[in-house]
Amino acid sequence: MRLILTAAALAAVPLASLAQNDPVEQAIKARHGFYQMLAINMGTLSGMAKGDLDFDEAAASRAAANIEALTHFDLPSLFIEGSSSADAQNSAARPDIWANPEDFRAKFANLGEAATGASDAVRGGVGDVGAVVQKLGGACKACHDNYREKS
Repeated sequence: MRLILTAAALAAVPLASLAQNDPVEQAIKARHGFYQMLAINMGTLSGMAKGDLDFDEAAASRAAANIEALTHFDLPSLFIEGSSSADAQNSAARPDIWANPEDFRAKFANLGEAATGASDAVRGGVGDVGAVVQKLGGACKACHDNYREKS
């Protein structure tokens, strides 16, 4: 029995290695990680704006600074051929991204513009957090409307 378990474990090693070497899967996982970080920080800000979380200037500024930092990452470079929702099960990226790459990049750049200065802009109070959330949310929505599958 021990020999069978050992053989099964050793047989799985090359399969795990193949998954790690799959550039499409790596790109999709990296995108998911990026969006998870964005969602966590937007959740903090939107929770404060909605009154679900108490306003905490330091936490709001930190979340906004994290979003600013995320927008400096070249996320569009992770949208490689073969990683659309038409090609991969775990992708919400519409094929329109590859048909309109300049517009997709412009929309991501707009998120960066919306995030610029956000860490200072949220410092005035919950009303200022709401204004930042609206600005960031508008930039997110502009991209989601055209380039993300509805869930």
